[in-house]
Amino acid sequence: MRYKSRKKAILLLADGTIFYGKAIGKEGTAFGEVCFNTGMTGYQEVFTDPSYYGQLMVTTNAHIGNYGVNDNEVESDGIKIAGLICKNFSYDYSRDDSNGSLEDFFETHNLFAISDVDTRALVSYIRENGAMNAVISTKTEDIDALKQQLSEVPLMEGLELASKVSTKEPYYFGNENATYKIAALDIGIKKNILRNFAKRDAYIKVFPYNATFEELSAWNPDGYFLSNGPGDPEPLAEAQTLAKTIIEKNHPLFGICLGHQVIALANGVSTYKMHNGHRGINHPVKNLKTGKGEITSQNHGFAVNRDEAEANPELEISHVHLNDHTVAGIAMKNKKCFSVQYHPEASPGPHDSSYLFDQFIDLLK
Repeated sequence: MRYKSRKKAILLLADGTIFYGKAIGKEGTAFGEVCFNTGMTGYQEVFTDPSYYGQLMVTTNAHIGNYGVNDNEVESDGIKIAGLICKNFSYDYSRDDSNGSLEDFFETHNLFAISDVDTRALVSYIRENGAMNAVISTKTEDIDALKQQLSEVPLMEGLELASKVSTKEPYYFGNENATYKIAALDIGIKKNILRNFAKRDAYIKVFPYNATFEELSAWNPDGYFLSNGPGDPEPLAEAQTLAKTIIEKNHPLFGICLGHQVIALANGVSTYKMHNGHRGINHPVKNLKTGKGEITSQNHGFAVNRDEAEANPELEISHVHLNDHTVAGIAMKNKKCFSVQYHPEASPGPHDSSYLFDQFIDLLK
């Protein structure tokens, strides 16, 4: 493939701005909200993270594909990004335990991707002008038609996407003879979250996004978990009702990312669409309880309203993002409930925050 002529491609932003590139493999077109990830590694985990559903991913690392793919480095049942935009794509890879090339992985999962884009200029543009819908395509001669199609793509704000990535039927993860039982609501769950619970002597039953408290509690779990996931948290009415019920009954409850936002909404605290989200593996967070800093893995385009969280007598802000002082964690003062906006399971990313899983297990004891 790398020796063949490659089809010209474009990235067209909703405001009419165009960036030029080339198709990595097949010809095609893909729509989504454009966003960027600043991580220097872990591209396979990022591409398979359900939280990225519906988004065109710009990778800031200049080289993508250089270490191939590995079957153990997926976070779901397949690629979840809508498309990829990168600078240099490596058709060759050099890692002993790779199972194949990233190009073949894209082909298997039917992903359209483009490279040779000036990603430094693109990221600067997105940072200045904010996240917006976009299209990548090899149909470079039909800009007007692409603009028309792009105008019909729904905005991320108000968009419910958890149902697109959630399991259809409940399933189990871990050792059924484990000490603890956790009922997890799948609104876009990552596999490494389940692995972290399982290695802490927990058996997990994973439920669909719209499961009720009666369904979860019938399993008689020791605690409840609300997962990460894509889209706007506000339309997730069933998940908010579930969270309210768990909180009212004071069962142990832990939320990550989208689950964190759902817990905030269940407490009457609103969320909002960020100008640009946090996506990368080097985001600095301060734990306000310990005073310690953490380098964290993050992936979100919505955030919890800080003023409302501070004014809520039932809540305390437990963590803040040090770059922009947004809410990175909350805890309820009189309930066994806490959540964080970032990803303590990492994959990819540092393990500074893995203590949060231990903190939740302590609530179950």
